Amino acid sequence: MIHFNTKELAKPFIKWVGGKGQLLSQLNMCLPRELYEDGFTYVEPFVGGGAMLFYMLQNFLKIKRVVINDINKNLTDAYTNIKQEPEGLVYRLKHIEQQYFGIKTEEARKEFYLDMRRRFNEEPLSSLDKTAILIFLNRTCFNGLYRENTKGKFNVPFGRYANPTICNEEVIYADSELLNHYDVQILNGDFKGTAKAIDNVGLTFFYFDPPYRPLSATSSFNSYVKEDFNDDSQRDLANFCRQLNTRKNVKWMLSNSDCSAKNPADTFFEEIYEGFNIQRVYASRMVNANASKRGKLTELLIRNYTTKPQNEIIDNQIKLAL
Repeated sequence: MIHFNTKELAKPFIKWVGGKGQLLSQLNMCLPRELYEDGFTYVEPFVGGGAMLFYMLQNFLKIKRVVINDINKNLTDAYTNIKQEPEGLVYRLKHIEQQYFGIKTEEARKEFYLDMRRRFNEEPLSSLDKTAILIFLNRTCFNGLYRENTKGKFNVPFGRYANPTICNEEVIYADSELLNHYDVQILNGDFKGTAKAIDNVGLTFFYFDPPYRPLSATSSFNSYVKEDFNDDSQRDLANFCRQLNTRKNVKWMLSNSDCSAKNPADTFFEEIYEGFNIQRVYASRMVNANASKRGKLTELLIRNYTTKPQNEIIDNQIKLAL
């Protein structure tokens, strides 16, 4: 295997709705102090694009065990293939890249994209081929979204990018090296299945980044797979967090939308997470089809612990921005 400097290159290999890349510095300030002092187990039940995962793997060298999960099998298979067969994936992506850039007209590229989307949805592909096409679609589809219809079919339209990066070889190898260095365990299923990852002796830290609750009826991109993550699902997650709170040496942090900032009467999260530490952090969201509606907004950061000096830094950042 080719080895790269993972400290510089490891980062999400795929763009995912709600990615945490531009929030990492704020999230870092709110992490438990114990993570800097002792070895611990890190669990991410909604791994998505993995911005937080790769940040943790590169910055917390005392991690003893890592478990990630997602309900999207295409995504978890991609993590598995990057961990186990990066060379085969790179080979396939380079072939697709060569085909795509050999097409000179936008209309013909669109036809190629739609045929690849059809293959992804309908053909019995090998796991590696499906991951390669997934990454291609992610790099060339509209806004880099992943979205399924109610039948579980990927349905995002063509993105019309002039020169997309289809095969980022260095990132794939760097990510693979980190996933193997920590022997990351990759699960596919309901978030509640990650409870079995709890270390009964040492510290376990969970970071939850679930599909966000929509701020309004017209911003209902709250589920990227056919299984809807509705208010009942949000309540299930809150109950799961309460159960974790009863376990010794378990700390958790959760991100979600700030519904009460949009509508002061909508105190959904304040109610279901009553008694826990709820803060606001600033984030930029770029997935709205209407460019005028993109930009900065607050998100909630909910924890079952406090780190007061770091809290004050976050609060001061928000006050300065207002």
